This record gives sequence, C-alpha cells and structure tokens, in this order.
Amino acid sequence: MNKRLLAILAAVGATTIYGLNHTIAKGIMPHYVQPFGFIILRVVGAAILFWFISPLGPKERIDPKDYKRLFICALLGMAMNMLVFFKGLSLSTPINSAVLITTSPIIVLILSAVILKEKITRRKILGITIGLLGALGLILFGAEIRQDAPNIPLGNFLIFMNSMFYGSYLVLVKVLISKYHPFTFMKWLFSLGVLICLPFGYEEFMEISWSTLPFEAYFGIGFVILGTTFCTYLFNIFALTQLKASTLSAFVYVQPLIGISYAVVTGQDTITTVKIIAACLVLIGVYLSSKKTKKPSNKQLGM
Repeated sequence: MNKRLLAILAAVGATTIYGLNHTIAKGIMPHYVQPFGFIILRVVGAAILFWFISPLGPKERIDPKDYKRLFICALLGMAMNMLVFFKGLSLSTPINSAVLITTSPIIVLILSAVILKEKITRRKILGITIGLLGALGLILFGAEIRQDAPNIPLGNFLIFMNSMFYGSYLVLVKVLISKYHPFTFMKWLFSLGVLICLPFGYEEFMEISWSTLPFEAYFGIGFVILGTTFCTYLFNIFALTQLKASTLSAFVYVQPLIGISYAVVTGQDTITTVKIIAACLVLIGVYLSSKKTKKPSNKQLGM
C-alpha cells in the first residue's frame, strides 16, 4: 500500500471521527462539562499521550528559528480553533456545526494559493463546489437532532471562526511537518496548547463533578480525548505529508455524511432521497478534490 493511499485513509479516518464528534461532544456540553473545561481535558489528555509515544520516534529538537511558527500553529490549531468550536457547538446545534465546518476548504484554498503558492486547478474547484452543494443539501434538508441551543447566531459565528482558524493552521503547519517527525511536533504543539488554553478553561475544568458523571459522559470524554484529539491530529499530520492542505481540507465534506449516518444508526434520523443524492455529491466532490493530477508524459508533450 503506497503512502498516498495511506494518507487518504488517514484523512477518511479523521473525518469519520470528526463526523461522530458533532453529536457525541454536544451530548456532554453543557450538562456535564462546560466547553472551555472540555478543551483542557482535550489538550492535557492528548499532550500526555503524545509524550508517552514520543520515544517511539527519533530524538529531535525544535530549531529555534521555528519557535515562532510553532507557537502560531499552537495558537491557531490548539487554542483558538478548539475554544471557539466547542463554545459554538454548546450554543448551536450539530447540524449548524456541520454546515459551517464546510467553509474551511474555501479558506484553505485561498491561503494555500497566497502563502504556499499552490496551484488551484479547475477540477479541484469543481470538486469543492460539488462537495459543498452536497454537504449543504445533506444538512439543510435533514431533520434537527437536538434543540438545546441557547444562542444559535453566536454559536454559528464561533463555529465559522473555527473554520478560519483551522484552515490557517493547516496551511501554516505544512512547513513544520515536512521538517519534524509527527511525534516530536505534536508533543510540543499540544504542550504549548495546554499553556495557552489553561487560563481560559481552568475554572470550568475545576467545576467538573467527576463523582456524579454517568458512564456515557465518561465515554464521550474518552472519545473526544483519544479519538477527536489524539487520533485525528495524528492522522491529519500524516495525511499532510502526502497531500496538499487544500486536498486534505476537502475531506471535511464527508463529515455531514458520517454525522447523519450515525444519527440514523442510533435512531435519531431517517434516510431520504434528498440525503442519498446529497451524499453522492459529497463523495464525488471529495474524489475530484483529492485525485492527484497526472503529469503529461514525454509522448503527450511530443518528445
């Protein structure tokens, strides 16, 4: 199995976890854990896990000239991205969250073209457009899963800001992951994330009543720490070693498909013709966006 195929599988795995996370994390907030307190659990738990597995990788030191970029990546990808998303999700709904999260590929495309000078092909633009139409159709015509959304406009705005922060992170982190082993990079990234997030979430973290949490709350917390944080960041880092940032971001369109499929399996939604059509558009969009452009052969060039 070649590395590009493994990268695509890693991206699909990360997207699947993210798709489930919209519902699982929402079920915990704010009844059992407040959003900023949840972020402390995420970054501390993932930091411990990455430090634990770091001896399996090479011994590396971060180049002092990379400190600034590393801090900015931690600020965007660990702190601001997580804080605004979980706060927004606690105020809005999983459906609105899945709609707005699909804006990140647009941001990544623009930033990749400006910062990384990546070429944006017509096929990639077509794929993202088709995927966006499918994602919006899949969600906008689907039934709402929950009603516990105290401030939807503010929540939607914060979720949109999450897309901006995460899109910026994907573009800026590309330089660092090509230089350092994923274990080395992630342990320092999450360590910085702990320091940045601690002032925001310490009070809410201390309010968690561990003795009264039901099993489903512990399961959700474990899923978010191990799956949504540790595994997805590791999967995405590996995927970025083989795929362009704009290609990886296009996998976000699968999230609505996974999220609604999960709702159907758990009895919280039903399959309709509209959803089937929209799901097909999502898959076509991801395929067009991720397919590697073939270089013309010597024969095609007339050589």
